[in-house]
Amino acid sequence: MKFIDEARIEVVAGHGGAGSASMRREKFIEFGGPDGGDGGRGGSVYAIADRNINTLVDYRFSKRHQAQNGEPGRGSDCYGKAGEDIELRMPVGTIIYDMDTNDVVADLTHHGQRLCLAQGGAGGWGNLHFKSSTNRAPRQKTPGRPGEERKLKLELKVLADVGLLGMPNAGKSTLITAVSNARPKIADYPFTTLHPNLGVVRVSHEKSFVIADIPGLIEGAAEGAGLGHRFLRHLQRTNLLLHLVDMAPFDDAVDIVAEARAIVNELKKYDQDLFDKPRWLVLNKVDMIDPQERASRIKKFSKDYGWKGPVFEISALTGEGCKELCYAIQKDLDERRQARDEAEEHAADVRFQNGTVDDEEIND
Repeated sequence: MKFIDEARIEVVAGHGGAGSASMRREKFIEFGGPDGGDGGRGGSVYAIADRNINTLVDYRFSKRHQAQNGEPGRGSDCYGKAGEDIELRMPVGTIIYDMDTNDVVADLTHHGQRLCLAQGGAGGWGNLHFKSSTNRAPRQKTPGRPGEERKLKLELKVLADVGLLGMPNAGKSTLITAVSNARPKIADYPFTTLHPNLGVVRVSHEKSFVIADIPGLIEGAAEGAGLGHRFLRHLQRTNLLLHLVDMAPFDDAVDIVAEARAIVNELKKYDQDLFDKPRWLVLNKVDMIDPQERASRIKKFSKDYGWKGPVFEISALTGEGCKELCYAIQKDLDERRQARDEAEEHAADVRFQNGTVDDEEIND
C-alpha cells in the first residue's frame, strides 16, 4: 500500500429535517389540534483513530464526505428519522487542521479516539410545540438547521519513542531490522527507504519502545534537495533521536564529519524544537574498520565533530553493540517517563503549588 501522510478533504454534515404543520383529523373528533412531528437531526461526521491503518491513502482520492440529511416530520406525531453518521477511520498520529483558520481541529493520539469533525444540524420543530392556551391550532413550524461544512487538512505524524537520523546508506533500515520485527527494504544504493517505517523493540516481556526510520537526509534538504525535509515531521513526537554515522563509507573521499554536521544543520533549519531534542551519536559499521585503527578513528571523529554527548559503537549488520544500545534507550525512556509522571503529580497536588512543602508532609 502506498504511504501517504498528507491529504485534503471536505466534510459536510447533514441538514436537519423540517418540522411538520399538521392537524389531527379523525372521525367524530371536531377539534383534533396540532399533531405535526419534529424533523430528524442531520448526520454528523466523526474521525476515529485506528491502529490498524498506517496511511492516509484512502483520503487522497476520496475528497468529499457527506452525511445524510434528517427526514422531515409528519402528521400523527411522527418524528423524522435522523440521518446516519459517518465515521472516518484514520491512522493514530493524525492531526486535523481547519484549512480556513489553520486551527487544530483534532489530534488522534490513541486507538479508538473518536472526535466530531462536523456536527449535524438540529431538526425543526413541528406545530405541536407551538400550541398554547390562546392558540389551539397553530400553523407555525421551523425548518431544520443546516449542518456544518469544513475543509480540512490531514497530516500524519507517526507516534514513536525513538527516531533515526542519518545520511542515505548510513544503515538506519539495517538497524531497525536488527533490533525489531520491522522488515524495510534494504539495498546498497541511496534512498532505498522512501517512507517512514516503524518497529517495536522489545527489551523484556514487559518493556518495549517504538523506533521510527525515515528516509535519509542530505545537505540542502530544507531547500528540497533529495527527498527534502517532508518526512522530518515524523520525528517531532519522538523523545530521543539517534544520529547514525557511517564510519566506513564506500568512497574514501567522503568527509563524515561534514556530513554529520550537515544533518544537524538541516534539523536546525527545519524546526528549533526538533534540534533541541535529546540526541545520541551512533557510529555504525565499525566492524568494517581495522580493529587496530578503530579506537583512534572513533576518537579522532569525536574530536573533529566536537561531540560531548553519549556515543555508541555498533554494527547493525552483525548485531555488535545493538543490545547495549537498546538497553540504554529503554533506561533513558523509563527515566524520562518517571520524571514526567512526578512532575504531573506535583502539578496536580495543591501542596506543591505554593512551593512550601516539607519532607514530613510528603511522607505523611
